[in-house]
Amino acid sequence: MTVVSKSLLGRLPGRRNKVWMLLGLTMLLVYPVLALHLHERLYFWLKTASSAPPTEVRSLRLSEYRVRVEALPVAGVSRNLSGLSYDDDRQQLWAVINTPPELLTMSMRGDVLARYPLNGFQDVEAVAYLGDDLLVLADERRQELVAVPLPSQPGPLRRADYRALTLDLDNPQRKNHGFEGLGYDRAGDRLFVVKEKSPRRLYEIRGFKANLRGDPNLAVIDRDAWVRNKNFAADLSSVEFDERTGHLVLLSDKSKLMMELDQDGNLLSYRSLWGVFAGLKQSVPQGEGVTFDGDGNLYLVSEPNLFYVFSRGE
Repeated sequence: MTVVSKSLLGRLPGRRNKVWMLLGLTMLLVYPVLALHLHERLYFWLKTASSAPPTEVRSLRLSEYRVRVEALPVAGVSRNLSGLSYDDDRQQLWAVINTPPELLTMSMRGDVLARYPLNGFQDVEAVAYLGDDLLVLADERRQELVAVPLPSQPGPLRRADYRALTLDLDNPQRKNHGFEGLGYDRAGDRLFVVKEKSPRRLYEIRGFKANLRGDPNLAVIDRDAWVRNKNFAADLSSVEFDERTGHLVLLSDKSKLMMELDQDGNLLSYRSLWGVFAGLKQSVPQGEGVTFDGDGNLYLVSEPNLFYVFSRGE
């Protein structure tokens, strides 16, 4: 018969507790790594750092962007500030509030210049300036893309007055997971649309503006392959097309991340929006819209009413 000493018996519970404590600490460390896909971000960083990109590849280098204006509350807006787009003809910004639906013009410093209540709209999440004094608004619940000529004076805008393209795509019963962001390629007449989640999707609509002029040759292309393997983005809250490079920038609210994709959907760079990164004192709470001006400065809005400006450090 095996005899176990009392001293050994006394030490066993302590060792068992240490094992459980070690397992608990390991889980505390591993969970955020997996949940935020930090291991995948590290892999991408090591991969890109170890091999210089070809000289013909022109990247936005999002990792070099640093905050210049941080979390500025937008005066007169208390909640639900959403999409954002740059108007190069007037050097101003267009933004939307999703509930109650409203269109805003804003200065490049984040001041509200004019307000336009959107009567008959339901849940406007995104806006894009198409040039030629024309905007497109995304109504998430109706899955509508509404073409709106620039208003001549502040005041209500009626949904019934404008043409719209309806795309009933993916899970029609889950309308609150519809269109979240818009980005427009003016030279190619391509409108990029992101669906937030369940599942995340990216669509390219070719000939959108031409279709408004009567051209029936409209094509909707599913770019699922471009986002399918971008697992460290838990959702997609905005998309922007950069005219200078021809690249897309995708914004993820839940992952607090911006990603740059090239013309083939390859990931070129990313920018974390967690506190301490990019010079941020605090994490961007709920990034909803992103756009660039003609000099490459990046503007971002976050719910409830926060305005950010980033620029690339030289």
